[in-house]
Amino acid sequence: MGTKIEIKADKKGDLIVSNKVEKEFDITKQQYRQIAGQKKTRPPLLKNIIMAFLSGGLVCLLGQFVQDFFVGMGFSEKEAANPTVAVFIFLAALLTGLGVFDKIARYTGAGTAIPVTGFANSVTATALEFKKEGLVTGIGSKMFMLAGSIIVFGVVTAFIVGLISALI
Repeated sequence: MGTKIEIKADKKGDLIVSNKVEKEFDITKQQYRQIAGQKKTRPPLLKNIIMAFLSGGLVCLLGQFVQDFFVGMGFSEKEAANPTVAVFIFLAALLTGLGVFDKIARYTGAGTAIPVTGFANSVTATALEFKKEGLVTGIGSKMFMLAGSIIVFGVVTAFIVGLISALI
């Protein structure tokens, strides 16, 4: 008797590998890659692009409504930018805490993941995941685990662009 490896793709396109004890089965890494490539389903690329475009546009449209609200309250357009971003960070964190943001993001993809809402989601989700470890060793130390690299590369990129802009 040997081990039979069965490879299937689920509805999302993720590969599921299972072992079954049956007759002798020998497979090389190259054969495995070939079988896995045949079984893996391709994601619906065009649908994903359209959903990201529409949902990202909807986020921007909602952001414009929020900014117009603050302008109507007496802020200048420049002054209204910061509270608008704060509202979206709050909403994304709230929706993440309620378990709604991930359900929305499952359908909208990059449209909700790329703006500041995705950043707020990554910070909040990590904080919620590690809250059992305590305020300092859990939430405090692990909250920026996912978003930390985004902050670092964002700051470095902003510095480089600012430096180039100042030199030109």
